[in-house]
Amino acid sequence: MKTLTLTQNKNRFFQGLDFLSYGLEIFAFIGFELLLTYVIEFNLYGCSDWKEYTKLQNVVHWVLTCGVWMFGIWYVVREAAAKSDVNLFKNFKENSLLKGAKEMSVLQWGLLLTGTVLCLISTWIDWNGSKFLAELKSKGFLLPVQYFYYFVEVAMVLLIIVFGQYAFEKWFKNDKIPYGGILVALTWGLGHWLTKGSLGVGIYTAIGGFVFGGAYLLTNRNIKLTYLFLCIMFIL
Repeated sequence: MKTLTLTQNKNRFFQGLDFLSYGLEIFAFIGFELLLTYVIEFNLYGCSDWKEYTKLQNVVHWVLTCGVWMFGIWYVVREAAAKSDVNLFKNFKENSLLKGAKEMSVLQWGLLLTGTVLCLISTWIDWNGSKFLAELKSKGFLLPVQYFYYFVEVAMVLLIIVFGQYAFEKWFKNDKIPYGGILVALTWGLGHWLTKGSLGVGIYTAIGGFVFGGAYLLTNRNIKLTYLFLCIMFIL
């Protein structure tokens, strides 16, 4: 006889709340960087702008942030696996990148590639050229450390999308709307608005988050394939 998990024992409303709480927990872990930047590092370095950090201070910031984020990924995914029937560690191992790509229709590929190209064009315009080359010029040998930070950040965003999608689908029983992208738009977008002090940056980030959520659905929820495209959209 199969034992029901804590989430499965609840009705749909509370099941959705559980998944939403996992997504918000991930967002809370992302928020650690604010504590690190504006409280800890401000008191240590006397500045709250990473552009004013020394190279060593930048490396320490990225390493500490990634350490906390990676712990957050392990903790929340493990919590979800223990309390629900969603085991993303197992899902990630079983999901095949190539099989996922083959299972997508021509229309899905067309929409995904269109969204990817639009993101890359937007980034090119925003950075007045190649983001990678601009960061290579400014960061030099520190670039691998910063890009590791980006890779972990994308994983965090993807988890918000996944858990947000589970939550709202429990409530509305509609699997065609990128609810996870909407949740990222509201959380990640709001975070950038507050930290950057610019509504425009917040809206820009929110739109990007919505596109990321759409990518998750277009890949048939293949986590590996979605992560690959999110990295291309966000990092390049």
